[in-house]
Amino acid sequence: MSDKKLLLLAGDFAEDYETMVPFQALTMLGYEVHAVCPDKKSGDSVKTAIHDFEGDQTYTEKPGHNFVLTYDFDDVREEDYVGLVVPGGRAPEYLRLNARVIEIVQAFNAAGKPIAAVCHGAQLLAAAGVLDGRECSAYPACGPDVRMAGGTYMDIPVDQAHVEGNLVTAPAWPAHPAWLSAFVKLLGAQISL
Repeated sequence: MSDKKLLLLAGDFAEDYETMVPFQALTMLGYEVHAVCPDKKSGDSVKTAIHDFEGDQTYTEKPGHNFVLTYDFDDVREEDYVGLVVPGGRAPEYLRLNARVIEIVQAFNAAGKPIAAVCHGAQLLAAAGVLDGRECSAYPACGPDVRMAGGTYMDIPVDQAHVEGNLVTAPAWPAHPAWLSAFVKLLGAQISL
């Protein structure tokens, strides 16, 4: 296992910023980020969606970028990675139906490896059964998912992150500075400027 390999679970219509920003930031820090999606291979892409907060009752959605995957989903071996990144958007709602995705999330949690989930990423954590008795932030509309999975939904400001054990969670992409910083600290990275 490399101490610099991370896994990022993507899917069509994952939130653009919640996919691209963590991928780029963690790569910049020297991590090898394997971005994967079920039924896709390295070089394939997923379409992303940009969610914005414009004063409506919920977020608005606009077309994002085509995000290129960097690794074959079928080749993922959980023991090769030191941490897991779960972007939000619409992808988690259908990725949680994939048994292998659920196994991956469960394996990372069972091993106590850092897991960073943002926004709707909590839907994967809930479906994998890793929230029972735990605290988790998420997009507010996912609060019921967290509670139904036995977790405590943490209603925090949109630009903040919550850490409990190996879980780093946040409500949405405005939390990137806090969320990614907390995740990197859990990974044991030392950043000095």
